Amino acid sequence: MWGITEDQLERPPVPVWPENRQAVIVFLTMRTQWRVGMAGRTGLDYSALPEVWRRTKTPLDDRDECFELLRVLEVAAINAN
Repeated sequence: MWGITEDQLERPPVPVWPENRQAVIVFLTMRTQWRVGMAGRTGLDYSALPEVWRRTKTPLDDRDECFELLRVLEVAAINAN
């Protein structure tokens, strides 16, 4: 119904390296912030990031690196479809 097969729902968890943990948390928190065009997802709406940084308690000193990792995850998600 939602475009997800039963097989996709039953996959084991994917391990995340500790140095990527915060970026994955931010990415998952941003999951409702996709911009969508005629061709599907075009990217995340970065205007939500200040609230996401606050909610995920991302330290100010870590935000630049976390943003770069977030962009890698964003491109991978777009290219996955």
